[in-house]
Amino acid sequence: MNLALPRNISYLTMNLTQFQQTVSSSGKPIVVDFWATWCAPCRVTKPILEKLAREYKDKVAFLPVNADESRELLEHFRIIGIPTVLTLRDGEVVGRVTGAQNEAGYRTMFEALAEGREVKVPMSAFDRMLRLGAGALLAMVGISTSNWLVTGIGGVVAFLGVYDRCPIWRALTGLLKRR
Repeated sequence: MNLALPRNISYLTMNLTQFQQTVSSSGKPIVVDFWATWCAPCRVTKPILEKLAREYKDKVAFLPVNADESRELLEHFRIIGIPTVLTLRDGEVVGRVTGAQNEAGYRTMFEALAEGREVKVPMSAFDRMLRLGAGALLAMVGISTSNWLVTGIGGVVAFLGVYDRCPIWRALTGLLKRR
């Protein structure tokens, strides 16, 4: 299957065998967008991804997949929310983002694939502050009501706002990835 992009990109229906054949014949790293017509965040991200796909077409292939009609792929990749964007290099998933991102986040994915670097999407300042604020609020509610479960959940939510900057977390995940 040719992954060259027409001017107006259409979203494909694929089963796992078709997907694997497409990926193996690509010869380039691939960005896969799982999308549905009824999904409002998907409609927001679609033009961003299509723009980047055209911009990086010589270095990165773009594979748009209709999530409603490709259930086998959703199950295989354990996709439970859309939009989900996967990045593949040599047939292996090297990055995954669920939920709408801004252009800078998606651009980071395309650039990393094109340059052969590790694919990481930086957390936006808004997301970081939202997680820290929600975690702090939950922790305060838990402490004031002596509910240690809520306090613990607040701590976890707050940690999700800083985990990408935590050297201990980086070391632990590095050890787990090597195994």
